[in-house]
Amino acid sequence: MKKELLMGTALVSTLGAASVAEAVTATMSGNHQTGMEFDSPTGGTDTNAQINDNNFSVALSETTDGGMTISSSFSIVNESTASSSVGSADMDAGFTLAFTDGSKLDLLNAGNASGSHAVSIPGSAGAEGVANTSTNMAPTGLDTGATATVFGVEYHTAADFLADGLKGSISVSTDSGAAATSTYRVDSHVAIGATYVTDLGDSAVTLGAGYSASEGAKTGTKVNDDNSNMHVGISAVTGDLTVAVGFADGSVAGVTDNGSDEYTYEVVKAGVKYVSGDLTFNVGIAQGDADDHSIGGSDGADDSQEVTSASVSYAVASGVTAILGYTTTDSSSEGVATDDGSAWYIGANMAF
Repeated sequence: MKKELLMGTALVSTLGAASVAEAVTATMSGNHQTGMEFDSPTGGTDTNAQINDNNFSVALSETTDGGMTISSSFSIVNESTASSSVGSADMDAGFTLAFTDGSKLDLLNAGNASGSHAVSIPGSAGAEGVANTSTNMAPTGLDTGATATVFGVEYHTAADFLADGLKGSISVSTDSGAAATSTYRVDSHVAIGATYVTDLGDSAVTLGAGYSASEGAKTGTKVNDDNSNMHVGISAVTGDLTVAVGFADGSVAGVTDNGSDEYTYEVVKAGVKYVSGDLTFNVGIAQGDADDHSIGGSDGADDSQEVTSASVSYAVASGVTAILGYTTTDSSSEGVATDDGSAWYIGANMAF
């Protein structure tokens, strides 16, 4: 209760601290990407499918007389299943308060500070992928396990915090107060993250790292490990060339369709991007391993997933990009090879 009262007091006091000078400014952005995927699973039937990725968002912001900027945003979608598929709480942001010293405070649905500082690793820009079996829990993302509830805040320092090129974040969240059920849920989290940017010869080097720890609840058998995440990554940009690598490990609970499993994991990623005029070339690899088992249990055989991807993108016109992508996957579930294969993608993205 104490945390909820403090959060509510902070929200009311900061939003009411100064009068707003003008009406809120609204800006729109989004994209429409569509294309064809050609999926060729090993030992399976080749399939073709149209893949769509449509996003439309509205950003709202205004500056108070005291110089503080208050902003928020929301997304608009037409598909009736979109809200349930991504989680309705994730469709709308809370408030972001940008202070005159360059620091920011996110209020409500604020996210996780560890995930905020995960270094971007190049990979295919296409929407292709080889469908994996539902029993294979091996992840390929650096921010896996960096979870939070919507009842949270995240504070971002200004640039050059403590040292030139350094900025950091800290986030916390709490639970809704609802009673626990047989399905595992994240009740709270605390996380920190930092990014350091510097020049090394002709290269701009970015180092990102983060740590997150969550607490969850469920009735019946307790989990061995709540959600957690630790990651570190580095990227170097030299002219038109970007090279990046990253590592992560942690744990995730409440997975599968009924939330009955948990797993610990490790991920290693690397990628290269090169821009030549209107062409952009991406190549990436990702290796994930997971020890998954029923909640409270144990398992000796690991799941694994190794993904290699590449793409060529061509800037056809302002905001219009043609994409050709290719991905190959080697996977195993409980030590047994499953769902190997490859996939192609050809499509275009229109952004505004």
